Formats: sequence, structure tokens, C-alpha cells
Amino acid sequence: MKQYDDARGLIESVENVADYKEIVDVIKESGGEAFKRCFQCGLCDVVCPWNRVRNFSMRKIVRQATFGLTDIESEDIWLCTTCGRCPQQCPRDVKQIESGIALRRIATEYGVFPKSVTPVRTIRGSLVGEGNTLSEERAKRGDWAKGHSVKPFTEGMEILYFPGCYPSYDPRLKKVAVATANILNLAGVDFGILGSKENCCGESIRKTGDEEVFKRLARENIKTFIDNGVKKILVSSPHCYHTFKNEYPEFMVDFEVVHITQYLFELIQDGKLELKKEYGKEITYHDPCYLGRHNGIYDEPREVLQKVPGLVLNEMPDSRVDSLCCGGGGGRVWMETQKGERFSDLRIQQAMDVGAEVLVTACPYCITMFEDSRITMEADEKIEIKDITEIIQEVI
Repeated sequence: MKQYDDARGLIESVENVADYKEIVDVIKESGGEAFKRCFQCGLCDVVCPWNRVRNFSMRKIVRQATFGLTDIESEDIWLCTTCGRCPQQCPRDVKQIESGIALRRIATEYGVFPKSVTPVRTIRGSLVGEGNTLSEERAKRGDWAKGHSVKPFTEGMEILYFPGCYPSYDPRLKKVAVATANILNLAGVDFGILGSKENCCGESIRKTGDEEVFKRLARENIKTFIDNGVKKILVSSPHCYHTFKNEYPEFMVDFEVVHITQYLFELIQDGKLELKKEYGKEITYHDPCYLGRHNGIYDEPREVLQKVPGLVLNEMPDSRVDSLCCGGGGGRVWMETQKGERFSDLRIQQAMDVGAEVLVTACPYCITMFEDSRITMEADEKIEIKDITEIIQEVI
């Protein structure tokens, strides 16, 4: 590898000058002009959740990206969970998330993955072959719905329920899909699912830098939605919500997309759901990054929970716009995070510190991360992890 020393004294390691120019072009296409606005104030490092568990500098990565690229073999470019905290604080709109994704895109193109990131290769194969992230059979995507009065979606139905990969396959998260279906049936909602016709939304694989697979998944989903006459999509995952609502319009489509927390609020307000039973527990609510910071949905889940008889809602120190990331975004849900460096451990402790018996959220990734931490922290008898639909299912 040759080395090139730019005027700022940064050392770039690339194959040759042509590669260097290509790298600069890729970064520019991914928002690189914004990187130049960085004046190294360091606010991104102050709010980054990684700096609660280890040393990490997004400021350094952005600085180096301004002039091309540092070491694409570095694990640092894979740490960002795309939680949205640093763009929220940045006074110069440097677009740190786009910076990280641009570097990952280059690493993916060159096939350079640190050991902790190698599972992404398996995920890619599963997405291309079976349309999901869990290496499960496509034909079984709708099996969670058997015995729960869930119909196949047909044109003219009010809503397509799109549970996402984890609620379709993961044993723990299937309970969320079932709870959602039970609620919709009780409320008399005309809905259906597409089952094996669905693909992963593609949000997280895009955040790992694999634009090719994302576009493939998106185009296949869009064709399926159009062919089946889908107009309104209800989702359990904030990641699906974000992608369908904010990224699929890049393909010149505009579906109505609703997250389950919004829809629950609407059903209760319209009198279609009556919360009858006492819950009688102290809970706390965790704002998922892609529901809260990325899409501004904070009030609806709280309004729903506060209508539950007997439920006491205690807020954690890091809530709403300052919510602490669970650690699962940006494809990190697929990567190994060492014990002692898991944001989810900190969040479980925060929940217990405010006296919560139940930590409630509205994101399959968050539930996955919290359930893992609850076990490794030996807190499984001290606190429960619930999706908001599981709470509502209990009281209707």
C-alpha cells in the first residue's frame, strides 16, 4: 500500500492515486461537501453514547473523511449506531451519519470487514437469498400469523400490516406481531399481510454501506406493494417506518406509512379500542432512535400508555430527544459488542434506577438488545421488557 500525505498532514492508505480519487468522489456523493464545514468543536463526541463506555471520536472520523479516507480496515467506522445524537447537536450540519455510511460503502466495495463485522456478510447472503436478516426460509415469513385470524392482503383492504424481519421469525418478537394482529382484529380493522411476498425493508443493510442490496430489496418491495394495490402500510419497526416513509420516495413512490404507536393512539381516540383492565405496574418508556430523533414521534406512545388504567409511567434521565440509544442501529444489532460496552446495559440500569418493573419500547431492535442485556446482567427477575402492543393486548 502506498501512502499519500495531504496538505493537512493526514496519512491516507489506498492502493493508488486512482483509488484515492475514487474514494474522494464516493464521499462527496454521500454528503462529503458537508464534511468540510466541520470546525472541530467536538460536540458530536460529547453526546455520542460510545463515550459512555469507551473512547470514540466521530469528530476524528469526519476530519479524516474531509480529505479522503483513513484506514478502511479500522473498526471505528463500524461503531456508529446512526442514533442521530451528533447531527442533532452539530452547529454546522456536517452530516456525520452520511459520513460514516460513505466510509462503510467504500469498505464494503473493497470487501474489507473487521472480525466484529463479518456477520454482515452472512446477513447480506440471507437478504439476497431469502429476503430476511435471520437466514430463515422466505416461505415461512407469514407462519407467525397461523391461528390468529390474519388474512392475506388483497387489494381494497384498508391496511397492509408489515411486521418486519424480527417479528416474523424471532421467537421473542413473534409475540409482538401476534399482539398487534390481536389488537387490530379486536378493533375491527380491515388488514392483511403479504407474508412470503415481503422482503426486509433494507434500512439496516443500507446503513452498513451496501447500497446495492438495499436498492434491490426496495425495488422488489415497491413492485410487490404496487402489484397488490397497497396504499397504507402499518409497521412495528421504526426502521421500517423510517425507510418506507423517508427513503422509498427516492424511487418515486409515496405510500402512507404509520407506526403502530401512532395507530394505537388513533384507535383509542376514535373509541375503537377500550382499555378495560388494570395494569397496576410502574413502567418506563424507551424512545427508539428511529421513532424519536429521526422521526419526531414522542407523544403518541406516551399518550397511549398513560390511558392504561393503573399504569404508572416513570421517565428515565435520558428520554425523548435525549434518549440513550439501545446500540442496535446502523447494523450493530448483527455485530458483536463486548461486555462492558453495551448501551443496552446502561439503559436497563437506568430503568431499574427509576423504579420501573417493566421497560416498554416500540422497536424490535431495542427489545432484542434489552433482552440480551437483561440476561447478561442477571436482571431477568428484576425487570420485564415489553413492546407497547403487549401492554395494550393485556388490558383490552
